[in-house]
Amino acid sequence: MPENVRFPSKGLQLAGNLYYPDNTDEAGLPAIVVGHPFGGVKEQTAGLYAQKLAEEGFVALTFDASYQGESEGEPRFLEDPFTRAEDVRSAVSFLTTVPRVDAERIGALGICASGGYVPNAAATDVRIKAVAAVSGADIGSLYRDGLGGGQSVEQLQQALAVAAADRSAEAQGAKPTLAHIVPEADEITADTPVLFAQGSDYYRTPRAQHPNSPNWYVASSIVSIAAYSSYDHVDLISPRPLLMIAGTEADTLYFSEHAIAKAGEPKELFLIEGATHIDLYDKPEYVDPAVEKLAAYFSKYL
Repeated sequence: MPENVRFPSKGLQLAGNLYYPDNTDEAGLPAIVVGHPFGGVKEQTAGLYAQKLAEEGFVALTFDASYQGESEGEPRFLEDPFTRAEDVRSAVSFLTTVPRVDAERIGALGICASGGYVPNAAATDVRIKAVAAVSGADIGSLYRDGLGGGQSVEQLQQALAVAAADRSAEAQGAKPTLAHIVPEADEITADTPVLFAQGSDYYRTPRAQHPNSPNWYVASSIVSIAAYSSYDHVDLISPRPLLMIAGTEADTLYFSEHAIAKAGEPKELFLIEGATHIDLYDKPEYVDPAVEKLAAYFSKYL
């Protein structure tokens, strides 16, 4: 069972789970921060990867982002990419204080949106010695351009105008407007992209449903999201290594390809044959080879 921990990030207390290898009492261990997806919490796919990495001999820390899960922050369900990246850095700071962790052997793994937040944080935080992502996505591009591109500037401007009205209403005392992250079952149509349809199956069914992951975000978060880009400075990670893991059938694969194209050496794009974006969250036939690759990667560089 993980140890429940708390640590500060920009004045807020974040709730985390710290996983230790159960086959050793050694000190000086390598450690990995594991970031959860947009709308997720530490008990879902991030916790699964953290547990499996602990089984491979690493200390692993997963945590709820600011404003989400069991962590502090108001308004609830705010998604601020700049704060999310700072949360990753704060998690690294916390790991440097853990007695059994070697502060010079800390890596980070992000899943989905955190697969953008982690490289973004690592670009300027050189304490992160090895960087990895599973099903990485640039949430800024998703909201500016739409999944796969094709969203017009006019559509974005309309969404920003709605967000501006929401913020003005909040200034007059209204509660923040909330929106769904993935569609509910009755909202899925034949035109729903695979990412969102499978995301609904993951988050909104017993497959991975969790009470702290209620499928809401503050709609006006788009003001910060649209101003953010995950991989603009990914080249600054070099000479530290970058590993992007993605499924060959993922409709977000292009994000990993873009990050790798822009990154310096050493870098690697590792493809899981037949996997979609969401498949890599919890399906053993896809998660197991991803963890095997991650364990070998972090063992090499940490």
